[in-house]
Amino acid sequence: MNRIFPIVLVSLALSGCGTAAQPADVLLAITDLLGRPVSVPADVTRVIAIGPGALRLYVYAGNLDFVVGVEQMDTGDVSGKPYMLANPMLAQLPVIGLGGPNNAPDPEKILAVEPQVIFSTYALDAETADELQAQTGIPVVVLSYGAQGFGTTSIFGQPVQDSLRLIGRIIGQTSKSESAIAFLLQSRRDLGDRTQAIPDAEKPTVYIGGLGSLGLHGIESTQGHYALLDAVHAKNVVDETGRSGSVMIDKEQLLEWDPDFVFIDLGGYATVREDYRKNSAFYDSLSAVRSGQVFSQLPYNYYSTNLDTAIADAYYLGKILYPEAFADVDPAVKADEIYRALLGQPVYARMSEDFGGFRKLPLGD
Repeated sequence: MNRIFPIVLVSLALSGCGTAAQPADVLLAITDLLGRPVSVPADVTRVIAIGPGALRLYVYAGNLDFVVGVEQMDTGDVSGKPYMLANPMLAQLPVIGLGGPNNAPDPEKILAVEPQVIFSTYALDAETADELQAQTGIPVVVLSYGAQGFGTTSIFGQPVQDSLRLIGRIIGQTSKSESAIAFLLQSRRDLGDRTQAIPDAEKPTVYIGGLGSLGLHGIESTQGHYALLDAVHAKNVVDETGRSGSVMIDKEQLLEWDPDFVFIDLGGYATVREDYRKNSAFYDSLSAVRSGQVFSQLPYNYYSTNLDTAIADAYYLGKILYPEAFADVDPAVKADEIYRALLGQPVYARMSEDFGGFRKLPLGD
């Protein structure tokens, strides 16, 4: 998606506000995140969310009692999906299709649960969204996380805010969506305020490896202009390449950079440890490994971006890189504060059980 349009929400025949019942033929005219004009019922109480991260956005912003079906992707093993860990009852709802970025929606299963609105991140263009809307006769409202994989846009940016606000307006309940938006913005301000005045000369250099990108990868997998490092104004050595988003580096380059700190995404930690067994001399040549400055990061990209885990990671990165600026932060306590704010439940213990929590990482046995 190359362009994000502003949301325009106009009531065509709507008087009153909140969740007051409206006649069935009263419609609300909205513009979705693809710039598509869509008319939805003004009394929505039955919804589904399809595509990577769509249900997550709805969980952040919407009334969960209105969800009438979920994708198979959001049932079974939900490790790495805090929105499902916090709301296990959602996995008991009827399955409305396989889900995933490459599996087309199943119109018959969607129709079987009789939703009034389909929230979607599956459709990346208007034609795809219009086709599903024509197949089902149900309004399809496209949501968006914006630019994926780099910069703070993918976590704190306007597309996420617009998507959350759009959900609240469509279901006629805006307090939850506005609270989520306010929390995201407050978190971004806090992370920035703690770190923006730190002189560059006092900032250690840092590298994050083991990041997932269409699968699990080892130490070579990293990102330029990485969202979490950008959020705490860190000196990401990969930014020297001038590249943004996923980057697969040459190991020799990492030796040249020789960063003060190395973080490893726990999704790729096993791959890194296996590589260490084969090539320990390379890793032991790194100053961060020799000085014990290798730390974890919880994986946060699983069926798109888990904003909650990403923000928790950012606080942990800040705590390690700038201990004085984050002296009042206990990373585990902060993580659950974030999960409660966005999901209503603390799930850090479960995330730690599944992946290992925030900690210093050994590479050898």
